[in-house]
Amino acid sequence: MSPREVVVLGYGMAGARLADEIHQRDPEGARVRLTIIGEETHHAYNRVLLSAVVAGTMSPQMVRLHEDGWAAQRNVDLRTGVTAVSIDRGRRSVGLSDGSRVDYDALVLATGSRPWVPPVEGLLCEDGSPAEGVVTFRTLDDCDRILEAAKIGAPVAVVGGGLLGLEAARGLAGRGNLVTVVHPSTHVMERQLDPGAGGVLAKALGTHGIDFRLGTSAARYLPGDGLKLDDGSKVHADLVVVSAGVRAETTLAAGAGLEIDRGVLIDDALRTSDGRIHAIGDCAQHPGTVSGLVEPAWQQAAVLADLLTGTDVSARYRGTQVVTKLKARGIDLTALGEAHTEVSDPDAEVLCLTDPTRGRYTKLVIREDRVTGAILLGAPDAAATITQLYDRGVPVPTDRLAVLLGRALPAGAPTASSPADLPAAAVVCRCNSVTKGRLVEAFRAGATDVTELASVTRATTGCGSCRDAVCGIADWLATTA
Repeated sequence: MSPREVVVLGYGMAGARLADEIHQRDPEGARVRLTIIGEETHHAYNRVLLSAVVAGTMSPQMVRLHEDGWAAQRNVDLRTGVTAVSIDRGRRSVGLSDGSRVDYDALVLATGSRPWVPPVEGLLCEDGSPAEGVVTFRTLDDCDRILEAAKIGAPVAVVGGGLLGLEAARGLAGRGNLVTVVHPSTHVMERQLDPGAGGVLAKALGTHGIDFRLGTSAARYLPGDGLKLDDGSKVHADLVVVSAGVRAETTLAAGAGLEIDRGVLIDDALRTSDGRIHAIGDCAQHPGTVSGLVEPAWQQAAVLADLLTGTDVSARYRGTQVVTKLKARGIDLTALGEAHTEVSDPDAEVLCLTDPTRGRYTKLVIREDRVTGAILLGAPDAAATITQLYDRGVPVPTDRLAVLLGRALPAGAPTASSPADLPAAAVVCRCNSVTKGRLVEAFRAGATDVTELASVTRATTGCGSCRDAVCGIADWLATTA
């Protein structure tokens, strides 16, 4: 039997991960012949770590997901620098921007998302491209443009105080720019944080040289000068970085007549309204998760690889318990679940401690003796404890204050004074579902440093927030081997 022709539109984090998952299940290519269409000219890279590239703490090479020769070694037909322009569902064919066509037995949309630019006068040219002195923050090429335009010490305005905007701001401040964040909400990261946490976070970021204009929006871009705000004030800036959110890229899907809402609608088998077309990652809309995060995309890639290769035809994607972490040097922030639950909620236990002077804010939401939400800023021990409780769905220890301070674990588990002391079942890398036990197993099989552990288990290759924990486990193992 000849292999199925599987075409993946998109060579970002979701598309690249799907290719790796398929190769893992079908290393000889006997079941699937894979073609990947990538709009960017680069090999796939970790978009989550772009703020580190802007800050100069990581190079573009360090965030790559695939090396040169990756496609040839796996017999993957990889076409970069070309875009899909049409889908003919009747012929099962995709038209490409270079005039060629590629046929498919199964098609996967991994087209991701595009930056949303707010309707501010002057930000965009007539053709829809950013005006001179304006850059979006989404791609590796955007990083190049930012680094070229933002001279060290120069003032920069960041439009957007959400997760990506703050990561961009911290990266720019880290390289010596005078950064002002403009955000229409009265507190930052309002999707993940309550007002108390947002206020403490803004104050903590302020100690790193970032100013904030909250509760106001940009009204007009003044080239060479900066932004005029809707309250009449100005933000002087040599460069304006727009990081105000993203929108699912659904143009192809809509043109093909697939059902879409905020994204391409998919079921638990990751099928669109056409059973031969699947969608994963930012472009997909599933009721069990939110878009814009790496963990759901990679879980979807694993399920779809099972289905496309026939490894497990019963595999289904049921949604993801999302844990959000801010990737900003000097800031330790974790938010999960029902973070906005009020203390007055009669059906929940809500504990909250705030220490703005030291940049700490902790909030814990418990329902029926289980963690259902938390905000943990400047409290890494509590974050490790509470995330473990949330992942495992086990009862919360009766000493709630000890939990909030990171000094209690589930019954029967030892207190974790360091990452190395965690139980084997503890998830260390959420993005890749890597437990401490899996890291120990890989170490004993010969992966004796962090780089080798990352290669074998994929730990640290997602958002990167688990790197310190992985380093701690590797150091501990090295001393006990």
